[in-house]
Amino acid sequence: MHLHHREIGQGTPLVVLHGLFGTLDNWQTLARRWAEAGHRVITVDLRNHGRSFHSPEHSYELMSADVLALFDRLQLGADVTLLGHSMGGKVAMRFALDHPTRLARLVVVDIAPRLSDMAHQDEILAGLHAVNLTALESRQQADEALAVHIRQPGVRQFLLKNLYRQEDNSFAWRQNLRTLSEKIADIGAEISGPTPFLKPTLFIRGGKSDYVTTEDKLYGIPALFPNSQVETIVDAGHWVHAEKPDEVFGLVQAFAKG
Repeated sequence: MHLHHREIGQGTPLVVLHGLFGTLDNWQTLARRWAEAGHRVITVDLRNHGRSFHSPEHSYELMSADVLALFDRLQLGADVTLLGHSMGGKVAMRFALDHPTRLARLVVVDIAPRLSDMAHQDEILAGLHAVNLTALESRQQADEALAVHIRQPGVRQFLLKNLYRQEDNSFAWRQNLRTLSEKIADIGAEISGPTPFLKPTLFIRGGKSDYVTTEDKLYGIPALFPNSQVETIVDAGHWVHAEKPDEVFGLVQAFAKG
């Protein structure tokens, strides 16, 4: 079982991992810009997301192994910059700790390695489960069902990008909602490793987000990533790359150039 991925551009590799309920499509605008700036950009659908395989298992150990298999299949060397957002950031951190020789540098977007309380996902899961796929006739109906639990239109539109029509014209979710619901606590798991990742690491956080705290910056992050820096993008929330794409592009481009 291989991870679905998309490649654009030529040059030094930049591998991009999306967050929970996301897909590689979320990063395509920035991927094109980084490709034009001289990178071979590889965007990835993680297991149980997008067009990648569905599995009853969903852990950072397994997702790190999935990414390693992709690196091997694409014959990527040690000059790779690995970038991950939120859940994808935890995958990226776990991969860096598991396989430090396979990376040149690491970028983590708005997530810390500590244990995350996933209670904030309860409304999203309730909304997704409220969509009756067997009776669904339109995306508008799906949005109305989501809106009972999720007030923010932007969050609903983000989730609705996972909705698609099958060959028989019925609707389905691209993500494996059953497994993600069952494993939601595991998605909040702490990331740790026997030894720190010593290579350059960039953490990008949103100034309006609480996913990376002052305590994370002072203690949790340096303990595992001693050669790291934390950059805050003011007026950005958790979806930093969607809200402030120019700032994210510039920070990553400068960092990836070394």
